[in-house]
Amino acid sequence: MGEAKSEVTLTVHHEEGLHARPASLFVKTAQCFDCDIQVCCKETEANAKSMLSVLTLGAGQGSVVTLRAEGADATEALEALKNLVECNFEVEE
Repeated sequence: MGEAKSEVTLTVHHEEGLHARPASLFVKTAQCFDCDIQVCCKETEANAKSMLSVLTLGAGQGSVVTLRAEGADATEALEALKNLVECNFEVEE
C-alpha cells in the first residue's frame, strides 16, 4: 500500500510572515505528524519540521508557499497547517 501524498498552496498574511512566533507555531504543528512535510517559497524548499530551515525561506507577509506532505497522515497534517495559516496564526494561548 502506497503512502498518501498531498499538496496545498497558501498565502501568508501575517504581518511577520513566516518568522519568529508564526514560524514557531508552524514548526510545532508540523512536528505533531509522522509524515514528511516540505514547505516551498519561491525557489527554496525547506523541512517544515525544522525551525532554522523554515526561517531560511524568507517567507514574508504576502508570500505564496506550497506545502507538500507524504505519509500516512499527510492529509491531516496539511489541513492543520492550512488552518493555522488561514487563521493568521491565531491560537488560544
